[in-house]
Amino acid sequence: MANPHFLPFKSVKPNFEKGRGARSNESGRYEPDQRERFNDGWGSLSEDDKKGRRTTVTIERPKTIINKVTSPYVGFDRSINPYRGCEHGCIYCFARPTHAYHGLSPGLDFETRLFAKPDAAKLLEQELSAPKYKVRAISIGTNMDAYQPIERELEIVRGVFQTLSDFNHPVSVLTKSNLILRDLDILAPMGEKGIARCMISITTQDRGLARAMEPRCPTPDKRFEAIKGLAKAGIRTGIMLGPMIPGLNDSELESIMARAADLGATYSAYTILRLPQEVAPLFREWLEAFAPNRAKRILNHIQTMNNGKDYDPAWARATEARTPFAKLIEQRYRLSQKQTGIIRREDHTPLRCDLFRVPTRIHGQGDLFFAD
Repeated sequence: MANPHFLPFKSVKPNFEKGRGARSNESGRYEPDQRERFNDGWGSLSEDDKKGRRTTVTIERPKTIINKVTSPYVGFDRSINPYRGCEHGCIYCFARPTHAYHGLSPGLDFETRLFAKPDAAKLLEQELSAPKYKVRAISIGTNMDAYQPIERELEIVRGVFQTLSDFNHPVSVLTKSNLILRDLDILAPMGEKGIARCMISITTQDRGLARAMEPRCPTPDKRFEAIKGLAKAGIRTGIMLGPMIPGLNDSELESIMARAADLGATYSAYTILRLPQEVAPLFREWLEAFAPNRAKRILNHIQTMNNGKDYDPAWARATEARTPFAKLIEQRYRLSQKQTGIIRREDHTPLRCDLFRVPTRIHGQGDLFFAD
């Protein structure tokens, strides 16, 4: 499906690395010196730099794996991030600034210098087995995509799901990848018990726009296939619309909702573009290269919804939309819920916590009511 607001690649001559979202790699805000490597034409860059950055993965050995979440803007209090950085390379990703905490760039470094936690499942087992552990649903995929390309080989997330299944622990998953279908053998039984639900994030149906904004994500069609596969397996499946970018992809809101509902999505959510910290200049740089005919208007819409700034959480994440455009998107979203039937079919039943138990192989005692 073509997006009339998006200039095809042949209309511009961008200086970008194939398969990457960011166009630059400036130092993080905590570095004493601000540096940016570029090709000066005198052979100063290595051959690898000229060909494009390769993805590197560094192994991390943290002491714990469950993160405590205190943000007032989200509906969960704990999460698991098996990776840091994300090779999907979504240019709008709000998690990009976290790379600056580690002396790396939120630009290309975020997409190419990744960190993996192979002990995640083992650590999770230890934490869930603690006598004082209190059960609440764990969210996965909130700060990076757990099903980014390196998961295909490392299978860290699969191990995490197996541990959660062993403990009958509730989990909520958000991803842009159809790789999640690989783990249906674990997730489907969890879904049947009411301890798992999955949400697929879709920003656009335009393959050209998706390839530019989310260069290493599965295509939109494959993500719709993931919705169909999850729903068919009996897992509560939702559609995450977003981020909606005014003047670029917001016109697709209704069609994405309708297609997702037809494929089995029973609940939904949406977000509007947020540009915290270094994300703002990275997105601006990308937008001016790939949609120059719309860049000024889109940025004006964004700033209007953020009290004149690129990002103002008090406005962008307020409980009620404050600006005409934000209100319009909310009204369209609510109407689309009704038209597609998602609002009628949506299951508000929370994930079950009452089935949780420490497996006998760990605590060494039989259970009066359950058999392993």
